[in-house]
Formats: sequence, structure tokens, C-alpha cells
Amino acid sequence: MTGELPNYVIPKMDGIGANEYVVTVTQNVIDFYSLGDTPPAQELNMWYHTLNAGFRTRASGETDFPCIYDERVGSARSYFKPEGAFSYESYVAALQRGRSYVTDGRSHLLDFRVNGTEAGTGNSEVSLSADKTIRVTARVAAKLPEQQDEERASIASRPASEQPYWHLVRARVGKSREVRVELIVNGQAVAEKTITADGQWKDISFNYSLTKSAWVALRILSSSHSNPVFVKVDGRPIRVRESAEWCRAAVEQCWKMKSPRIRESERAAARAAYDDAKLIYERIISESQ
Repeated sequence: MTGELPNYVIPKMDGIGANEYVVTVTQNVIDFYSLGDTPPAQELNMWYHTLNAGFRTRASGETDFPCIYDERVGSARSYFKPEGAFSYESYVAALQRGRSYVTDGRSHLLDFRVNGTEAGTGNSEVSLSADKTIRVTARVAAKLPEQQDEERASIASRPASEQPYWHLVRARVGKSREVRVELIVNGQAVAEKTITADGQWKDISFNYSLTKSAWVALRILSSSHSNPVFVKVDGRPIRVRESAEWCRAAVEQCWKMKSPRIRESERAAARAAYDDAKLIYERIISESQ
């Protein structure tokens, strides 16, 4: 997935997962998007496409216990930065604002900022005039043993479609103790820094020139992902035509797969919601550069 745009192939939409997110995100009824318990490419693909269409859904860690994982709760988790006293309410508020990041617990992305604006503050929004360079900073840590043992080597060699899907050992560069921290702009890994996964905090930074509005994030693929900061260039919304077209086609495919399972008495209302979503994506396509 490194360096590539999201996958523009329309998925089958025939699984038990919440594929109707591609519809409900257009209705402003989504609180967050869960990551961490299925293959990263599949999870990130749909989220990236909707972010590219201009939606601002924040990510949260999820353990689908005991359906997908039955060993423990917390295989994927959210770390958050509260405002005021530590409480469940401050946790929920941080998730709503994206003042958090998702991780398997083996790597961490703290104080992620774009031009000094920290994710989850100020609506996570930065304004720029055209052709300006953004500065991205964060404190990053990851921890792997110096030598790869048999168990971790086994995990690292498994296909991405096999559990555990999210695990820092999948990010290990060869047999070294290093992992890559990637700068993500509108779903593309546009730059990377390599750090030693020795458990020590590292200050990292990127400079990147933007020519159009974009969302910006950091990730250690298969281990951790920040929430985005949204950069508006000359006041324009984020619009990636290919992603909006993907979403529109995904709505139709989702209807094809889900409608036979919808009660006859509820099918007309469901069809109307799907049609509304398709119209919204068509408007976004028309606004795309």
C-alpha cells in the first residue's frame, strides 16, 4: 500500500461487515470509523475514499471480541488526549474531535501537528493559500525486540489476509529493528521516515508542498494510524474525483448485495437512503477538480 492511491476496484460488498458506511456517512449519522480488527488495506481503503470525498469521519480502534478475536479485548485500541479531567466523557469527546490515534499498542503517534495545529484541536483544520509547504511534526515511538523470534517471524511472513491483521512486527524493515513512519496525503504515502523501534521517543518532521486541499495523517502501516488534519487550500473543500466515483459505484454495489436481506416493508425507505447517497456523491464528483 506504500506510495499508492487507494484501491479503485469496487469491493464485493458481500461480507458481514458494515459496508453500508459508504451510505450512512453521507447522512451525518456516523460517530467514528473502526480500525484494527480486519486487514488494514480493506479497512483503510473505504475510509480513505470517503475522506477524499470530503467527509471527516474520525477513526477509532476496535476489537471485535469475541467474534474476530477471542483471545483478549484491546487488540486494537484508541489512545486519546483529554481536555480537563480524565473520564469516559472526555474520552468520547476526544474521539469525536479526532484527538486520538489508533494502534495495536506497540507503536505510538503523539502530538501530531500540521503547521502547529494539533489533530483534534481547532476542528483539525489548517488554511493555506495555494502552493504552500506544510510542516508536519510528531513524537513517535515503537518497540520490537532486537532479534526476531520464531513467533514474530511467523506473523511477519503471513499474508495480510491472515490474523493478526494489525501487528507492529509486520512493519519491521527486513531483519532490522527499524520501521517506517509514513506521511499520508489524500490516501497516498508521499514521504517516510525510518525509526529504530527501541521504545524511545523520536521527534520526526516532514515538509510537503500542497497544491490543493487535502487531509494529512501519519501511519505505521499495520500498527498505528493518526486521525487526520484537514488542510484547506484557498478555501476549497477536499475533492478527489476518483474516490467520489468509487463511492458512488460502491453504493450501487452495496445495494445489490444488501437489498435481498432487507425486509420488504423497509426496502423503499432503504432504497431512498441509497439514492440520496448516490446523489450526494454525484454532486461531489461535479465539484471535483
